[in-house]
Amino acid sequence: MSEIREAEYEDIRFELQDGVAVATLHRPEQLNAFSGRMGDELGHALTRCDADDAVRAVVLTGAGSAFCAGADMSAGQETFAKQDASGFSATPVHPAPWDVRKPVIAAVNGHAVGLGLTLALQCDVRIVADEGKYGVLQVRRGVMPDACCHFTLPRIVGFERAAWLMLTGAKVKGAEAVAMGLALRSLPAAEVLPAALEMARDVAINTAPLSAAITKRLLWQSPSLTRAEVERFETELHHVLMGAPDAIEGGLAYVERRAPDWKGRVSTDWPEWPRTDAERDRDE
Repeated sequence: MSEIREAEYEDIRFELQDGVAVATLHRPEQLNAFSGRMGDELGHALTRCDADDAVRAVVLTGAGSAFCAGADMSAGQETFAKQDASGFSATPVHPAPWDVRKPVIAAVNGHAVGLGLTLALQCDVRIVADEGKYGVLQVRRGVMPDACCHFTLPRIVGFERAAWLMLTGAKVKGAEAVAMGLALRSLPAAEVLPAALEMARDVAINTAPLSAAITKRLLWQSPSLTRAEVERFETELHHVLMGAPDAIEGGLAYVERRAPDWKGRVSTDWPEWPRTDAERDRDE
């Protein structure tokens, strides 16, 4: 889809209120099974979330009783037909939630399997429904895990649990998902979205936008960095934030017992990002 406008969304819904954007996968009759249009529209919405300073936090959820039932299987044997090599990506949403410079909370209000779960793994935090079932089922469909699941899942739950989930296609329920570190909380389905919105609103009010954005970017990059590189990145980025208006405002708001009035903007104040040792060696 070459050109998308928010008013023309069909497979998702998008709203923004008080700094919190909510993107809802919206094919409830199909349990929000993932479509190409859904991926395009969600990427369009996440692009806006990254660029728009009015968006302070993002909640990703599903309409109806499920979060996402994975790939749309209505095409039967053609569901996983061979794709053109130049146009196919196993990660179908661009930008991925981890590239959005705002916290992204997955309100997993029901079943999330296959791509439905691997997409949620790209979010920063997951709140799941007690009643839902969660699994990476692709090996049971003759394909393989996607959406960079080989990167996210071992880092979230550890290698052995990731191997069990990915190699067997096992499904777990909410409480087990929390016990193994797959999700932060498990709640009755009706409470999942309200809990995610409460977290997002807290972020929108109480966290400095630029501080949260820089922290998120380094957090996701850190698995590929050495300990020394992490120390250097933290030091360089502290020099961006220390002494800036938000560093002053954070202290004042705390001692004055009031909500902070943040001035930093991701769109205009984003720093030049530190280079890894390999990048510096390459450029010398």
